[in-house]
Amino acid sequence: MDASPARRTLRSAAVLGSCCLVLASGCSAFDGDAAEDASAARAAKAAVVPLAATELQDRYQKVIKDVLPSVVQIQASSDLGSGVVYDGNGHIVTNAHVVGNEKRFKVTTAHTEEPLTATLVYSYPEQDLAVIRLDRIPDGLKAATFGDTEKVSVGQITLAMGSPLGLSSSVTEGIVSATGRTVSENTAGGGTGATIPNMVQTSAAINPGNSGGALVNLSGQVIGIPTLAASDPDLGGSAAPGIGFAIPGSMVKTVADQIIKQGKVTDSGRAALGIAGRTVVDANYQPAGVAVVTVKRGDAADKAGIRPGDIITRLGGDRITTITSLAESLAADRPGQKTTVTYSRDGIGRTVDVTLSEQ
Repeated sequence: MDASPARRTLRSAAVLGSCCLVLASGCSAFDGDAAEDASAARAAKAAVVPLAATELQDRYQKVIKDVLPSVVQIQASSDLGSGVVYDGNGHIVTNAHVVGNEKRFKVTTAHTEEPLTATLVYSYPEQDLAVIRLDRIPDGLKAATFGDTEKVSVGQITLAMGSPLGLSSSVTEGIVSATGRTVSENTAGGGTGATIPNMVQTSAAINPGNSGGALVNLSGQVIGIPTLAASDPDLGGSAAPGIGFAIPGSMVKTVADQIIKQGKVTDSGRAALGIAGRTVVDANYQPAGVAVVTVKRGDAADKAGIRPGDIITRLGGDRITTITSLAESLAADRPGQKTTVTYSRDGIGRTVDVTLSEQ
């Protein structure tokens, strides 16, 4: 790991401090005692900088030493990604798009020379999370500690750990760039197509193979599971480096605990309308709403009288133009929440009250 950016920052601060001190001493050039004080202050400042750099480097290395053994490489027949040891019983949490449709995997841990085998417990594509379990628990297997996402704040230093491009046990460094992002995955880019709320945005480099690994704070807690890098909305390819997203740790724990205890997710905490739909366009071929294809009997839309063929254009205060915008609007709501749906049927606009169900 290269700690040089930290050193450069500290050096810059030292230079700035020295300049300020030079100006101060210049202002009191006729006062010998003041000049001596300024010189002593400069010397003290210079002595502090290497110590601060060393402390930061030591902190990084301690976190890496503590957490990296809990990050594994997962090999499926069609993909390679990362995972995080969740408990001492051999459960490993990763992304659903890493496991794909497969049931068996090879897992390389920090304590085994040869890959171990693992079996899928359950995959939950709606949140792009999955849990697999090692068939044999090796000696020294160490579970990671997951942090409270509510305490994650912009500016925190983060370390992303995983196997980018197959380079196992790799670490990159950045900060929390934003929180509370709602991000929709692109299936063409290997994602599940899920719309995931409250994601953590980070400047730590996220590359193919990092998926399912660990985004860690300097307390050694996993605050997220790196899942995808941003794509350029105009060109469709990867955006500039430094824009990556991680599923928040609290959400990972909620899903993983249910999978381990019950074998599936029974309480997603995600709002739903209970429809399947598709994006429709207007006469100018611009996205204009979501056409309802099917309605789940007894669910929110069914109870509100929404039927196949209706075109949804608003959910609460949000304008709905695509199936993605509908998913993003629902991601911000909660099951049981009351809202309104505006739709058209046979060219006539209607608005109905809806109590959202659970995904």
